[in-house]
Amino acid sequence: MFDFLKKKFSSWLGKAKVKNKTKSSEIQKAKKKEEKSVKKKSEKISKLTKDEKESLEKAEKIILETEKSSPVTSMYEEIEAQEDSQKEGNFFTRLIKKITTSKLEQKDFEELFLELELTLLENNVALEAVDAIKKNLSFALVGQQIKKTEAEARILQALKDSILSLLIEPPNLVQKIKDSSSTFVIIFFGINGTGKTTTVAKLAHLLKKNHITSVLAAGDTFRAASIEQLRTHAERLHLPIVAHQYGSDPAAVAYDAKKYADAHNIKVVLIDTAGRMYTKENLLKEMEKIIRISKPDLKIFVGESITGNDVIEQAKSFNDSIGIDGIILTKADVDEKAGAILSVSHITNKPIYYLGTGQSYDSLLPFKKKDVLKNLGLE
Repeated sequence: MFDFLKKKFSSWLGKAKVKNKTKSSEIQKAKKKEEKSVKKKSEKISKLTKDEKESLEKAEKIILETEKSSPVTSMYEEIEAQEDSQKEGNFFTRLIKKITTSKLEQKDFEELFLELELTLLENNVALEAVDAIKKNLSFALVGQQIKKTEAEARILQALKDSILSLLIEPPNLVQKIKDSSSTFVIIFFGINGTGKTTTVAKLAHLLKKNHITSVLAAGDTFRAASIEQLRTHAERLHLPIVAHQYGSDPAAVAYDAKKYADAHNIKVVLIDTAGRMYTKENLLKEMEKIIRISKPDLKIFVGESITGNDVIEQAKSFNDSIGIDGIILTKADVDEKAGAILSVSHITNKPIYYLGTGQSYDSLLPFKKKDVLKNLGLE
């Protein structure tokens, strides 16, 4: 995940560091070369007669004037200027240069930020999240003039802080469940094909590893083979499952699963539901009924990370319609752009609890803000 953004950031940061080192090295070499040349010239001039010195001065003037008026020299100067402009052309190096030569004005920041803005948008970061990064970076840097030695570190820290400001650190779900004094109910919802049923099984496996008992509730009574799929997971994980017939009321399944948990001293009820489009009013009313009956402690939206802005819109719409408490993003391991990870938490103001990173039961990773910076190559 974050492959494309990581390469871009690495390119920017790498070029800035290499450029600074190369520039310093080249200056030192040039100084030494000039010192040697001046020393040799002085030694030769000291041995010349008065007439020879005057002739030499005239010759040097003629050469200097010829070089200045030479079209070849002008062409090379133009090429060198273009190369220097290209070398200093990326967002990071231009920002360093600007902020170390004068106070950074808002109009200059707007112009410099454009490259970063386009890069983020190309990597599926939502416009609302890009605007938040821009606002935070502007607040940290506009009006600032920073020493050259501090500029890179200050700008990098401002970028990291801006990215982190988009994310909400989730609570420790395992600990939250352990601290609960009653049966803990979690309901999962989202559109079709996002991996809800498999995510339910993965979380059940995680709970089992932490010595927390759970029962699975087959609330998807609509999709063909959905109950069998969840039953297969239950058998593999050696967990109980509560299921009714296809076409039955999913709210009744949720109610019976909670009763089963209470009767058998089971800590967690994990309710799978049918995939539903957030635009279908009748399906949302059905979900509202399940929520009203089961009274969940946690409502989890499950979406595919790889769908980018689509999953952000889905999460926002579900949150507006029935409210969500957290998010699990599946297929994060194959999401090279990963813009949804940077955006969905900020736009819904809800934490990402886990990232699905494969097909095995163990491939459910707790989400941590600091891991985002590592994956972006900023740590």
